[in-house]
Amino acid sequence: MGCAGSTDKSEEGATKKLRKPKPWKHSEAITRAQLKKMREEFWDTAPHYGGKAEIWDALHAAAEAQLDLAQAIIDSAGIIVTSEDMSVCYDERGAKYELPKYVFSEPINIIKDD
Repeated sequence: MGCAGSTDKSEEGATKKLRKPKPWKHSEAITRAQLKKMREEFWDTAPHYGGKAEIWDALHAAAEAQLDLAQAIIDSAGIIVTSEDMSVCYDERGAKYELPKYVFSEPINIIKDD
């Protein structure tokens, strides 16, 4: 249940309610430090993939937030989520934003840092 003015736009093909990503496995076991480095590299280069910097910033904030806060960030930025795990999103002008799974969840084969 949301605010009186909130709507679920999933029927119209727009914003979907975010959900926890499905478990996934990286091609090889990685440490949390390696995962952190991969995330940093992605977010440092994300604006070069196209789209608007402020949308990338909102996606970055949402990817690191709890689900309810992430939903609020996505909604307030006007981001259209086509996959419940945020892996494919669009801005209001139709620019596509693709996020790899590792930016918002950990693989099941993560190993402890030494």
